[in-house]
Amino acid sequence: MLQKTIALALTVLCAGSLFAQGNANPGVDHSYKPMLIKLDEKGTKFIRLITWHQMWISHTSNNPGTLDVNGEPQKSATDMSIRRSRFLIQAQVSPRFMIISHWGINNQSFINGGSAGTLGTGSSASGQGGKRPQLYMHDAWTEFAVKPGKLHLGTGLHYWNGVSRFSSHSTLNFMTIDAPVFNWYNIETTDQFARQLGVYAKGQLGRLDYRLHLNKPFAFGSALSSVSSANAVNVINEKWSTGGYFNYMLWEKESNVLPFFVGTYLGSKKVLNIGAGWYSHKGATASKASTASSPKEFTQRNFGLDVYMDMPLNKKKGTALNAYSVFYKSDYGNNYLRNIGILNLHPGTQAVSANPDASWAGGGNAQPTIGTGNIWYTQLGYLLPKLKNGTAFMPYATFTYKNFDRIGKSSGQFDLGLNYLINGHNAKITLQYSTRPVYKSVGGDPVRNGSKGEMILQTQIFL
Repeated sequence: MLQKTIALALTVLCAGSLFAQGNANPGVDHSYKPMLIKLDEKGTKFIRLITWHQMWISHTSNNPGTLDVNGEPQKSATDMSIRRSRFLIQAQVSPRFMIISHWGINNQSFINGGSAGTLGTGSSASGQGGKRPQLYMHDAWTEFAVKPGKLHLGTGLHYWNGVSRFSSHSTLNFMTIDAPVFNWYNIETTDQFARQLGVYAKGQLGRLDYRLHLNKPFAFGSALSSVSSANAVNVINEKWSTGGYFNYMLWEKESNVLPFFVGTYLGSKKVLNIGAGWYSHKGATASKASTASSPKEFTQRNFGLDVYMDMPLNKKKGTALNAYSVFYKSDYGNNYLRNIGILNLHPGTQAVSANPDASWAGGGNAQPTIGTGNIWYTQLGYLLPKLKNGTAFMPYATFTYKNFDRIGKSSGQFDLGLNYLINGHNAKITLQYSTRPVYKSVGGDPVRNGSKGEMILQTQIFL
């Protein structure tokens, strides 16, 4: 199956190369022109529409003990899925007022995306499985320029996050196939796909770019009185969260009109930034030491320190370098740990009694992703010289170091990938191979049991 996936990937890359040769034809215009409706002659008032699709073909070497849709052991799985399908409208109704509306779907596979926890076994609403996923808002906020460029205030469901650059990463211009996920420190718990309801302030003071927020996190978890776990779990509360990120721009300045940080400029800018940020939410989690004790609440605290560089090397040849490194220190409470698998087809596993090597993290591609402890992530990419038809290749590599309190021992994993840029980020094909640590359960505790891999082919077009 893996050989078939690799063959398919090479076929698509070759097809993309043949398609892109149209760039050499002077009668074919592949240049990108934003979809913009001007509301005045100067263009200071406008409405802009952005739409994009990211499609995945994946082949996953499943965690030990993974069960398929029929409850049978499955060593590997292949799927076609929609990673993202989005629409975004930016309405600059005056030089000082802006409205953002952003909606779409994420993570629809043959089994995920429809009614939660169901398979496609019937025609009723409870049996839709992956069909008809929920269309929902990602961003819905308004902004007023108090001091244009220096101080802007906004309210709503927003993406002006703290902690790190990648915590507000744009999904349009990743250098890698996707973000490492742990950069979104609350993903699908007290946020809505990395967004919370709140008030934010942002601006630039000279070379210092800043964003601050006061949010009301979504209610998520158990009632405090029902907590029985010795390891911290999410609990429902009504406390507000604070967060912020400060970013010093050493070389060229970046735009902060929108919250989405660029992954790579592909050599169009020379950027070197150093940033630091935090997030804090009192009473976000709790644990219970014994049956006789009362639950203990914890304040969730996340800290990040990062450095980002993106620069052209040879403008004539079109070569460029991208590098990013970030260190996260997180405290979610006593031994808090979440296992996550992106577009995980089969999270179920065999019982330990049936298979002693059955994955502690769950089936499919689940792995320890977010928790109390430290994470260090680094990526490096090199944009090769442009081809005669205007396309280009960009190979890259990443390394992730994780050290979670619950596990007690550190782990390392990597990604290797290749972008084929048909028209920059507007039309590209990406192939990536990723590794992940695997754990088995020994007395209920995770013990390292090797690693597994996953191959993903992505096609992306955005307008």
